[in-house]
Parts: sequence; C-alpha cells; structure tokens
Amino acid sequence: MTPEYWFNTQTHEVEEGRHSSWSHLMGPYPTREDAQRALDKARRRSEAWDHDDEDWAAGHDAP
Repeated sequence: MTPEYWFNTQTHEVEEGRHSSWSHLMGPYPTREDAQRALDKARRRSEAWDHDDEDWAAGHDAP
C-alpha cells in the first residue's frame, strides 16, 4: 500500500498516515512535499476563486 501524507493545520506538521483528528487535517497527498505545500495551494485556489467571484459579480464571464 502506498503511504498517504496529511498536513496537520494545528501543528503545521506533515503526518505519514492519518494520526490526528480529521478536523485538523488536509489531504491525503501522494508525497510529503505535496503535503508540505498544502496551505500554499489552498491559498492560491482561494485567491483564484475570489477573483472569479469578483468577475461574476461585475458581470464578466469567468475563464
């Protein structure tokens, strides 16, 4: 079985396998490096969605 990696939002640590409460985890991710970048990826997605919402509110079509 391939290991899964999780980012713990409470401790900011990567866990191999799910050891903490679901409410504190982001994932699973296929690699430790992907899990370490979880918050950055979430931030970028949130910013893109905010931009799409602004375009929609202004009456522009989102790409």
